[in-house]
Amino acid sequence: MKSNREDFYPAAMTIAVSDSGGGTGIQADLRTFNAAGVFGCSVITAVTAQNPREITHVVPMAPEIIKAQFQAVVDTLSVKAVKTGMLVNADNVKAVAGLLKKHKLPLVVDPAMIAGNGENLLDNDGMEAVKTHLLPLADMIVLNTAEAKWLTGKNLRTQDDYVQAAILLAGEFKCNVLLKNATEKGGKSADISVINQTAYTLAMPRVEDLSQYAEHGSGCTLASGITAMLAAGCNWPDALRAAKAHVYGALCETAHVGKDIDAMYPPLEDYSKLVSLSRIQTSKPTCKGSGA
Repeated sequence: MKSNREDFYPAAMTIAVSDSGGGTGIQADLRTFNAAGVFGCSVITAVTAQNPREITHVVPMAPEIIKAQFQAVVDTLSVKAVKTGMLVNADNVKAVAGLLKKHKLPLVVDPAMIAGNGENLLDNDGMEAVKTHLLPLADMIVLNTAEAKWLTGKNLRTQDDYVQAAILLAGEFKCNVLLKNATEKGGKSADISVINQTAYTLAMPRVEDLSQYAEHGSGCTLASGITAMLAAGCNWPDALRAAKAHVYGALCETAHVGKDIDAMYPPLEDYSKLVSLSRIQTSKPTCKGSGA
């Protein structure tokens, strides 16, 4: 029990779509918040009918409903960090950006513009709105290779390409950056991150023999894990390590939830010792972000 009634339980907010299949979006984020020991609250940007195999319907929320949800939460709860995911269209991107500009909270942005297979998740207006209105507000951007290519206009092949892309984006948007699935070497997969002007590799062992859909929602889970750890008071390096360990554990301990469907699920074991954050010797960009 809290001895001081002003010591609020840490809360984290996700602004994303509702996934009826539970693998991504609001459902994955709230599950991750709970596993990290923070109170989860949400703003739903669209209702989707989907499962790990397909999305059949998407019904966007009106900007007025998004604003009302957000205001209802921040008026009453002590939100310590916010994560944005899929915002569906340009109007909703602008509405969310306006709210976050007014209420300055630690912000992790998963742009959710382009899927890992290259399929656009937003139209051109929506993507430009993310770039123009949302990314400049971020304290950390968590993005995949396709999104990094679109934002930088560069091909990414080698580790140095990924490092330079992360540095470029950190400088452009004055924030920390995590570029997912940048390299694989020696049985490990690594992300590239720029934290407070310093470049790192964030590595974990590869999880072998995953079923077809087992990684569904891994990007949402990583971004919401970082957000949860920020809400709990962690610095950036510790937040990244903890979130990556959670993702690795969730892949190691997948749950069998349907015919030929295994899903990520919060792990019972602690996998933090298998995750490393290693500094890369390189030049420093100009970047903001709170303390390592």
